[in-house]
Formats: sequence, structure tokens, C-alpha cells
Amino acid sequence: MKVWGALLVVALGGCATYRPEPLDSAPAALAEPFVAELSQAASAVERPWLPPQQVDLSQPLTPQALSAIAVVANPDLEAQRVRAGVKDAQVFAAGLLPDPTFSLGVNKVLSGPDTLLDITGALGLDLNALRTRAVSRRMAIAEARQVRLDLAWAEWQTAGQARLQAAKVIELTRVTELSRTSKEVARSLLDRITRAAGRGDIAGDRLQAARLALLTATEQLRTAETDLAAAQSELRRQLGLPPEFGLQLARPDLPPPPPPTATLFMLAETNRTDLAALRAGYAAQEAIVRKAILEQFPTLNIALNGARDSAGNLLAGPSVDFTLPLWNRNRGTIAVERASRAALKAEYDARLFQTRADIAAAEAGLAVAYRRRADALRDLPKLRQYAEATRRAATRGDLSLETAQNAEQSLRDRELVVAQAEQAIAEQSIALELLTGTPREAWPQ
Repeated sequence: MKVWGALLVVALGGCATYRPEPLDSAPAALAEPFVAELSQAASAVERPWLPPQQVDLSQPLTPQALSAIAVVANPDLEAQRVRAGVKDAQVFAAGLLPDPTFSLGVNKVLSGPDTLLDITGALGLDLNALRTRAVSRRMAIAEARQVRLDLAWAEWQTAGQARLQAAKVIELTRVTELSRTSKEVARSLLDRITRAAGRGDIAGDRLQAARLALLTATEQLRTAETDLAAAQSELRRQLGLPPEFGLQLARPDLPPPPPPTATLFMLAETNRTDLAALRAGYAAQEAIVRKAILEQFPTLNIALNGARDSAGNLLAGPSVDFTLPLWNRNRGTIAVERASRAALKAEYDARLFQTRADIAAAEAGLAVAYRRRADALRDLPKLRQYAEATRRAATRGDLSLETAQNAEQSLRDRELVVAQAEQAIAEQSIALELLTGTPREAWPQ
């Protein structure tokens, strides 16, 4: 009895205990200490595509700094990291040996000459679990690797989206400033024309044209302000920052044209972690198919039985039980897992095809944006020279102020085209980096 008691104590001592963990009423992402420690945490981030660097939230943030903050603070990434721990636990569980089973039965003789209790006991072991243990562990490892690769892809995409929103904010800020200047000039011109029309110096159609110009300028400004506010809000969300958190952004240099589509597609095949995750998922499915095939063979359980009958006879001996593979033979499961494997292969092929198509589309859009910018820049010096000349002439009284303002508005319109083209170039360039899974610095020149 002492031995059994000691074994029971040891077994219970290794058992897990329950401890409740309620939800937080104030998530860490909304707490002040989180914001205060963000610079230090972001400076410690290191990824294959993101070397460590100093992050100072009080200074204009570079694209690399934005990427580091997104990796550290994005709440969706944090949740995905926690979910990845589930797969690690499943790898641990798959490596554990099956526990033996023990059964005990007691029968009392109700009538008859024998007076002893009839006692039976059995100690069993599931050999089928041992047979599939290795393949189950391979499956769990492959699934855990797939989750880790999906997490790496999510980090890459989140960092890229933060950079994309930052590029929008930078250019939309420029567009908003130009639109605000155009509105102020249109308002000033309308005021002068209204006064002149009141004196009868000009016709009413010019007054109506000035009103329409102000209305158009106002709508352009409101559209720019709305787009800017949406981009700023999305940027803070990607960075895991509170809505009221102020951000300063550094303007990066305009990127050069990218390599050909075939080169970028080769980079994507090699470096995209979502494709690597699909390959890991396919490896896990291969293990599942093999496990299903192993399970078509008879399941085997072995037990060691012991008994004392009511006459006092002591009995001992082994017993074996197994299934007879006559009709089922696990054929349904095998068919399902093989079909799932074929579906994963088709999904991988489709992802490759979509990747190449997306890269080609992004390159085409980038080429159009470069041409649009070049066309706008080509006319910009002449427009600027003309606007300055008309302003000087208006100052001398040789031309009307309205003529000078119209010339300056033409210059601002062309500058808007340049800003929009540069925003498209920045966005499409970041999109190409995301599609290839490779930072631009690692592209072949």
C-alpha cells in the first residue's frame, strides 16, 4: 500500500492546475507605459529584411522605423503570435507517449460455496498510438512551421502596409496644402469679382464662373482632407497607436524603376514566406495522408490481465484486441486526405500564378506613373516661369491680378499632377516589395 500511495502522490504532483485568467479591461496597446516604451522595443526589432535601428518617436520617422513599430505594436500581429503558441503546444503533445490504461473489477458471490471476492485487473497499452507517433510528430512540426511562416508573412505585410499608408499621408499632405492654396485664391478672386460686379464693372457670367471655380476648389480640398484623415487613421491602426498620437514622417527618396517581371517573380518564389508556408502545409498534408494509410491496418491493443476468482485461484495472462479490416479499411479517410492534398497543390499553383500576375500589373502601373510624372515635370519649368512673369507684370500694373492668379493656378494644377504621380510611384514600389517578399535594397540592380 505504501508503494501505491507513493506512486499516487508522484502522479498527482505532476498534474497541471487550473488558474483563471480574466480578460483585461484596459489592453496594453492603450496604456501609457506601452507608448512610452515603444521606442525602446522598436529599436530592438531585428528581422532578415529589417536590421536593428534607433527609433525616436519625437523625430520624423523613416520607412524602416515605421516597419519596426508595426512589427512591435500591431495588435493583430500580437494575437497571431499568441496563436502560433498553440501549434508549438501541439508539437509538444504529438511527441508524448500514450499513457497506459488500467482497469479493475470486483464481483461478490451472491450464492454458492465460494466466499472470496472475484477480482480482475488489466494493464493495457495502445500500440496503434505508438505506431503513428512519428508521423503525427512530423505533421505537427510541419503545421507549426506553416504557422510561423504565416506569421512572418503577416509581419512583412503589416510593415509594408504601414509604409504604404505613410507614403499616402506624405503625398496627401502635399495635395491638401496645394488644394487649400487654390481655395484661398479662388475665394479672394470671387470677393474681388463680386465687388466689381456690384459696381457694374464686369458682366455677371464672370461672377458665375468665379463661383463655380470656388466650389470646385472647395470640393477638391474637402476630398483631399478626407483622404488624408483616412490615411492617417489607417497608419495609426497599422502601427498600433492611439488615434490621438501625433506622428512625424520623413519623406523618402523616390525609388528608381524596378527590374523586369521575370526577375522579381524569381525573387518572390524564393523569398515569399506565404509560399514557404503553403509548402510547409503541403508537407503536413503529406504526413496526414501517410498516417491515414497506416491507420488502414489493424489497430492493436495489448493488455496484461490478472485475476483472482471466488475459489481463490490466481490467474494471469496477456490479451490482444484489434480491428478486422474487412469493409472500411479507413478508405474514406484516405480518399479525403488525398483529395485535400490535391487541393493544396492546386492552391499553391494558383498562388504562384496570381503572384506573377500581380507583379506584372504593379510594374505596368508603375511605368504609367513614371511617364505621367515625366510629362508633368517637363512642362513645369515653363509654367513656373510664366506664373512668375505674370505676377511681376500684375505687380507693375501691366496685367490684371486675375491673369496672374490664373497662371499660378495652372502651375499648382501641374504640381498636383506631379504629387499624385509620385504618390502612385511610392505606392506601387512598396506594393512590388510586398509582392516579392524582398526589400528593394536586396533587388538586383
